[in-house]
Amino acid sequence: MLTQVSDPIIMTVKQTGDVRIHTFVASFAYSNIANATHIIETKNQLVLVDGQFLAPYARAFRDYADSLGKPIERLYVSHRHPDHWFGLGTAFTDITVYALSETMTFIHEHGEDSRSDHWKLGDLTPERIVVPKQVASPGEETIDGTRYVFDRVTDTEIDYDLTIRLPEIGVYFAQDLIYSGTHLYLTKHMDHWIQVLQEMLVSDYELFMPGHGLPADKNEVARNIEYLSAARQAIGNGLTNDTFKNFMLQRYPERKCPGIFDIYMPRLFGGASDY
Repeated sequence: MLTQVSDPIIMTVKQTGDVRIHTFVASFAYSNIANATHIIETKNQLVLVDGQFLAPYARAFRDYADSLGKPIERLYVSHRHPDHWFGLGTAFTDITVYALSETMTFIHEHGEDSRSDHWKLGDLTPERIVVPKQVASPGEETIDGTRYVFDRVTDTEIDYDLTIRLPEIGVYFAQDLIYSGTHLYLTKHMDHWIQVLQEMLVSDYELFMPGHGLPADKNEVARNIEYLSAARQAIGNGLTNDTFKNFMLQRYPERKCPGIFDIYMPRLFGGASDY
C-alpha cells in the first residue's frame, strides 16, 4: 500500500494571552491517515508535539514551525508508533526530543527494524532514526511561563502513551487517545481506552488535540467511545478481518482514512509484529 502526498491542513487553533496553539494535519486522502502534530507557541519559544510520519510532511511541519520565528525549545513524542516519530530523522535531528522511557527504549531497540519494515514507502521514509534522549516523566513543569501537566497512560491505543495538558488554557494533547473524524487504530485494550475517554468527558478540558484528524471537542470524544463500543461488540460477536472491516465501514461511512484497517488488523487478529 503506497501513500501519496498532498497538501496538509495548517491552522492556528487557539490563542490565550501569549500562548497560541497550532496544528498541522497530513492529508486525509489516498492511503494517508491524517497524522496530526502540534505546536505550542509561547512568548519566546516553541514546543512541538510529535514529528509527522512521511518525510515530505515532516519537512513541511518543520518549515511551518520555523516560519513562526521562534526557537524550538523541545519536541515531545507521544508514543512508539512510527507515524509519530519517523519524521524526527527527516526534519528534527537538531532538536531536543523528549519521550517516555518505554518509548525511548522501543525506538532504540526496534527503530531500524521499523524503518526497514516500511521499505515500500521508498523515499517517503526517513534516512535515519533519531532516538529521543530526554525522559518525559509524569508531573508538572513550567516552560516559558506556561504550566504543563504530563501523564503516562497505559493500555489504550498503545501500551504507553504520553499526554500533555495545559490547564490554564483548557487544552489537552491526547494524540492517539482520540481519532478525530477518522477510523481508529484498534487494539485489545478497548475496555480501558473507553474508561480513559470517559474521564475526559467529565474533565475541565474543552479542546482536545488528536493524533489523527482535526482538533476535537467533547462530542468527538463521545463519538470515539461509541466507535470503540461498537467495535468491541462486533469482535465479541465473532467478526474478524474483512468481515469486521466491512461492518465498521458500513456503520461509520462518514469517517475517513480507511487505510488504517490494513495497518492494525494483522496485529489485532493475526499476531503480526508491533513494528
